[in-house]
Amino acid sequence: MFPDFQTFDIATNGTTIHGIIGGSGPPLLLLHGYPQTHVMWHKVAPILAAHYTLVIPDLRGYGASGKPPTDADHSPYSKREMARDMAGVMSHFGHTRFAVLAHDRGARVAHRLAVDHADRVAAMILLDIAPTREMYANTTAAFATVYWHWFWLIQDAPFPETQIAADPLFYLNKKLRSWGNKPKPFSDVAFAAYAEAIKDPATIHAMCEDYRAAATIDITHDDEGGMITCPLHVLWGADGAIEAHFDCLDLWKQRATIVTGHNLPGGHYLAEELPDMVAQEALQFFAAQPRW
Repeated sequence: MFPDFQTFDIATNGTTIHGIIGGSGPPLLLLHGYPQTHVMWHKVAPILAAHYTLVIPDLRGYGASGKPPTDADHSPYSKREMARDMAGVMSHFGHTRFAVLAHDRGARVAHRLAVDHADRVAAMILLDIAPTREMYANTTAAFATVYWHWFWLIQDAPFPETQIAADPLFYLNKKLRSWGNKPKPFSDVAFAAYAEAIKDPATIHAMCEDYRAAATIDITHDDEGGMITCPLHVLWGADGAIEAHFDCLDLWKQRATIVTGHNLPGGHYLAEELPDMVAQEALQFFAAQPRW
């Protein structure tokens, strides 16, 4: 899926981050969503690799990256700690300043990365999310019905972990197959990678901790303030829940100083449903920014 890319395993911030690196040009960090791995970029990466050096990791708790122990505050899985991981990975490769293209959970990590490490992030594209704090604050019954996993995964361990582990492939099919606008948005090889990852009980627990952190300590961090000051471009699916339940652009203007964006004719998994369109948006947006 990733010809000419090399794998890496980097010890940083109390865990190990696994990923791949390839391409040439200015550094661009690609972050995946839930319940996926770095593999979700396999359709986009070949296009962008001709223009950028791509660093494509698994987030902590996901894929082949480390799954450190949690605590009562879920702080090891806060987006602040995940952002520190990514800053450390980029420093390992000598990239003091870089751009970011991120989806779903990875986009929430990218949000925190751009606030906590503002001098490092030159420009950023986020796929199919509105800000975490505002999504929780503006929850309706209709939104909660569609985003049911946000409220189930945050329940105390081991409740959701036990249920997912009982039949992880059933859960994966339910979660992934119901959010795209195509009957089969995922390639067989990508879906197989996601299925292999979610069989690990440690991965299941870590992913639940990601969501528990989002509903608690991440909100605390968001409430402390801090704006995204780099140019931000947001894209979301015209057929997805963000379009249906939120004014995505307006909400990001409350969290960032320079914001553009629009919907695309897809569902939630834009990088796998519309890879050519996502890649072209990235090439156009990043080319318009000063070189980093």
